[in-house]
Amino acid sequence: MRHRTSPTTPQAGRTMKTLAAVGLGLTLALTATACGDGSDDSTSRSPTSHNAADVTFATDMIQHHAQALSMVDLTVDRTLDPQVEALAEAIREAQGPEIETMSDWLTDWDEEIPETMRDHTNAGHDMGDMSDSMEGMNDSMPGMMSADDMDALQNASGAEFQDMWLEMMIQHHAGAIEMARTEQKDGQYEPAVDLAGEIVIAQKAEIEEMKSLIGS
Repeated sequence: MRHRTSPTTPQAGRTMKTLAAVGLGLTLALTATACGDGSDDSTSRSPTSHNAADVTFATDMIQHHAQALSMVDLTVDRTLDPQVEALAEAIREAQGPEIETMSDWLTDWDEEIPETMRDHTNAGHDMGDMSDSMEGMNDSMPGMMSADDMDALQNASGAEFQDMWLEMMIQHHAGAIEMARTEQKDGQYEPAVDLAGEIVIAQKAEIEEMKSLIGS
């Protein structure tokens, strides 16, 4: 007795093609997962070990933060909007402890803690002398103010000071974010990479706040 083979219906054909396509898609997806898409950071993280990128990040960010704190110092005894005063204090409260943390890292790594603008301030130098002495440092890090920038800010008055301070701090924060993202990409020491991520998040939010306060 001969068995008749049921003809393939158009619907069945489409179903088979769909299943084949799904299977192919899963195969490609698994292959891509196994091979990687090239976007993941290849630097291995460590809770104890560090690399040159970590040293550079800590060394440069200490100096970068120190200038931000010097800019915050210039807000003292100024007549500013309450939101600007609160923002300046938030920057002081965040970046002061971060400087201490990064200094401890460098000490643990037997690396030199860099000289900063605030070292000169504490030694009794005025803003002009301090900025001039650190001018070479400013050229190597994004967002750093020049000696002329700092002098202009110190000598500004009234509403001119507030808007100038906000504009300069926006530029300064943008530079810090750039440095932090480099650490996220190249750093090895997990606490440093984590701090870099916190800097990116916090300073991006502060940039948006400062933009809203210019001209207020």
